[in-house]
Amino acid sequence: MQNGFVESFNGRLRDECLNETLFTSLAHARFVLDAWRDDYNHVRPHSKLGGRTPAEIAGQPVWGMPPDRLPSPQTTIMKGPDSTSDW
Repeated sequence: MQNGFVESFNGRLRDECLNETLFTSLAHARFVLDAWRDDYNHVRPHSKLGGRTPAEIAGQPVWGMPPDRLPSPQTTIMKGPDSTSDW
């Protein structure tokens, strides 16, 4: 087993979608797979994510920091050579 997560995902996709659907065209396959992906990422809770969906996890701030503690774009800009900071 190369990667447990990938193997688990591939198994779910195969069992829940690919094995149950006889695709009639490429457009049909795209439609069905897009619907399955949307359900997997936005509707279905995942036990490894504490009962939340991947979309809920993706919407969280970086590293769990509250939004008021995230660096603003102004603080991440490096000062030029004529500034008084010694970097």
